[in-house]
Amino acid sequence: MKFISWKSFKFKSMKSNQLLTKTAINVDDILVKRNRDKVHHSIIFMVNMALVLWSVNVTIIEDTDWERMGSLGEVLASAGRFIGVDFSLIPNLIEPAIETFMISVLGTLLGVIICIPATWFGALNITPFKPITYPIGRFMMTISRSIHEIVWALFFVAVLGLGALPGIFAIAVRSVGFIAKMSAEAIEDIKPGPIEAIRATGANRFQVLLYAILPQVIPQVIGVILFEWEINIRRSAILGLVGAGGLGLVFFRQMNTYNYHGVTTVILAILVIIIFGEIVSHYSRKRMI
Repeated sequence: MKFISWKSFKFKSMKSNQLLTKTAINVDDILVKRNRDKVHHSIIFMVNMALVLWSVNVTIIEDTDWERMGSLGEVLASAGRFIGVDFSLIPNLIEPAIETFMISVLGTLLGVIICIPATWFGALNITPFKPITYPIGRFMMTISRSIHEIVWALFFVAVLGLGALPGIFAIAVRSVGFIAKMSAEAIEDIKPGPIEAIRATGANRFQVLLYAILPQVIPQVIGVILFEWEINIRRSAILGLVGAGGLGLVFFRQMNTYNYHGVTTVILAILVIIIFGEIVSHYSRKRMI
């Protein structure tokens, strides 16, 4: 029979007490941290709620002309004027609808072409001269995303005049930011193995891009382009409001002549184009990706 000495027992007891003390301290630290986090979260929530309430008060309660809006019945009566379709307008919507669709297609294609240097410069792992070309590529992406397509359309209408061409350029420039940024990030996330293997064969920069980089990112890039094209269909339908052609111009004329049924007809035509674009994009994505 094995006996434990008093010193050994005392030593083990001391170690157990120290372990329990450390555990108690760790539990206390965790509880203190949780309480601190709860306080921080409560403060952040209250600040956000205060900002929301202040925004509602300033932008809705104080800024809205409630007398001009009238009663709920008057509001519903105003909305009821748009219920109906102007069938006589439908034949006149075919050409603007096709123009709207083609603005989105050509604008997206031109945007893809402009995206090539922006993506090449803006991808950190393939940019040719990092101190100069990388900031240029990122600047192209930023300025494209920062300015709304309506502003771009106004600029190109002032430069090129009325018609579809300013709309195409506005769509193209606006598309650069999203397509180039997503493509550059996809290139930055590629596996380095294929690149090193192609370089080991003595391939030049273009061959590395063609055989090692593009095969890895093409599915993602195609998905991004199709997604941007879907958005561009919606954009191209609005650009006519500033003279850039398409259904937006017809919408503007119907509003100016107070043809509310005509306005509804144009909105339905825009909806049909968007649904058609969604279907084409869906099947293209399934075939190509």
